[in-house]
Amino acid sequence: MPRGARKKSDTGIYHVVLRGINKQRIFEDDEDNRKFIEIIEKYKAISGYQVYAYCLMSNHLHLLLKEGQESLGMAFRRIGAGYVYWYNWKYSRRGHLFQDRYRSEAVETDEYLLTVLRYIHQNPVKAGITEKIEAYPWSSYREYTEKPVICATQFVMSLFSEDLAVALYLIEKFHRETSKEQCLEYDHGARLNDMEAVELIQQIADVKRPKEIQELERQKRNAVIKELKKRNLSIRQIERLTGISFGIIRNL
Repeated sequence: MPRGARKKSDTGIYHVVLRGINKQRIFEDDEDNRKFIEIIEKYKAISGYQVYAYCLMSNHLHLLLKEGQESLGMAFRRIGAGYVYWYNWKYSRRGHLFQDRYRSEAVETDEYLLTVLRYIHQNPVKAGITEKIEAYPWSSYREYTEKPVICATQFVMSLFSEDLAVALYLIEKFHRETSKEQCLEYDHGARLNDMEAVELIQQIADVKRPKEIQELERQKRNAVIKELKKRNLSIRQIERLTGISFGIIRNL
C-alpha cells in the first residue's frame, strides 16, 4: 500500500517522532545523546530549521521544529544519515538504524504548540524514567529554565509573557500541571522490549537486577508488579525477567 502524503503545516511547524528499527536502542550512552544533539545543531545552519523542543529516549526521539529553506524530508535525511554513519562506525555495525521514515504531525496553533512542548518534555516522567522533568538530561526543558543551546526559546517564552521573569515562572508552572494529552507517538501502548522493561523495573522497584524483586517485602513486591502491568508489561515478560511465578502475577 502506498504511503499517504504528509499533511502540510501552514505554520511550517511540526512535531516529529523517529524511532529505532524493531524498537532497537538508538542511544546507548551519553556520548550518543550528545552526538545527536551536535548533529541537530550542525544541520540547523544548512537546512535553516528552528528547534523548539526535543527529547531523546533510549529507542526513539521527539522533535518540535519549524521548517526552514529546506524541506523537512531533506533535513531529516541529513540528520538521519549523519547519526547512522556515526552510530554504525562506533558500534561496528551495518545497515539501517531507524524504523522506516520519520512520522510527523502539523502544529497549526500556538495552543497546540505548547501542548506538544509539554508532552515532549513530560515523556521521561510518563515513561517512569524520572520523577522530575528537570532531572532528565536529554530533553530541552532546561534550555527554557537555564540557558538555550540549540532551541529557539524566545518565541515560545513570548507566548507566556514578554517579561522574561514572568514567562519563566509561567512555563515552569505549565510543565508541572498533570497532562493527559496524547500527541503523535509510535505504536502508543505497544509492549516494551526486554531491555526497556529491565530499565523500567529497575526504576520502579529501585533494584539493580529485576530478580531482586523476589526479595522485597510482599506488599511492596505486589505493588511493583501491579505498576508493571499498568505500564503494559505482559505477565509472561514479568515472569521471565523477575522469576516470580505466573500464578502470582496473574492473581494480582
